[in-house]
Amino acid sequence: MLSITDEGSLRVLTLDRPDRRNALMPAGLDALERAVVETDAPVIYLRGAGDAFCAGADLDVVADLEGEDAGAFAERGQAVARTIETNDSVVVAGIDGAARGGGVELALACDLRIATERATFAETGVTLGLFGAWGGTVRLPRVVGEGEAMDIALSGRVVDAEAALRMGLVSRVVDDPKAVAESLTDNDHGALATLKERMRDTAPPETQEQREAEAFAQLVERAPLDRNAGAGE
Repeated sequence: MLSITDEGSLRVLTLDRPDRRNALMPAGLDALERAVVETDAPVIYLRGAGDAFCAGADLDVVADLEGEDAGAFAERGQAVARTIETNDSVVVAGIDGAARGGGVELALACDLRIATERATFAETGVTLGLFGAWGGTVRLPRVVGEGEAMDIALSGRVVDAEAALRMGLVSRVVDDPKAVAESLTDNDHGALATLKERMRDTAPPETQEQREAEAFAQLVERAPLDRNAGAGE
C-alpha cells in the first residue's frame, strides 16, 4: 500500500496500489502519516506507482460510510494533509499520471508539485454528488485563486500539465520530478526547514516579519559563511 525507501537525505514514499490507481483506504492514510512524521530526512518525495499519482479516497470505502463515519474519514484525510503541510521536511509531490480528488488534495498539501507531461488533475467529486473534503476547498483557492478553483471544482473537468503549470497548480513540468526533489537535498537542511516554516506562517504580516528576522538571525549564527563570497573581484 505504501513503499518507503530512504536514499541518503531523501525519503521516497510510493503510493503502491497501482491496480486501484493508488486510491487510499484508512490504513493507507495512517501509513502515509507515519512515514512523513517518523523521518529526519530534510526532503520527502511522494509519488504513485503505475500510471497514476493517486485517485484519492477508495470509493469502495466511501460507499460504505454513513453519518459520523463519513465525517471522520474526511477529517482523517484532512489530518494527513495537514501533517504533510506542517512537517519540518520539505515534501515534493511528483505527479506522473492522474491525480484525482483526494490525490489532488494531498498534492496541494505538499510544498512543491512537480509534474510530467503525462500528469492530469481533476476534482471529480462533483460528478458523484461529493466534493474534495481532504482540504480541497481550503487549499485549491489558495494555490490557484478563487476563479480557477471554482472552475475546477464545479466542472469536474480534467486539467492537463500545461494548464496546471499556467495556473500555478504545479511549479514545473519536467521529465524526472524525482531529480528536482534530489536537488533540494544539496541545500542547507536547516534553511530548508526554516523557509518552509516561514512560507507557511499565517500570522499577521508584522508578526511574520518579526519571526522572519528572528529566524534569519538564528541561521546567520550557525551558518558557515564565507565573508569574501559575493564581494566581487
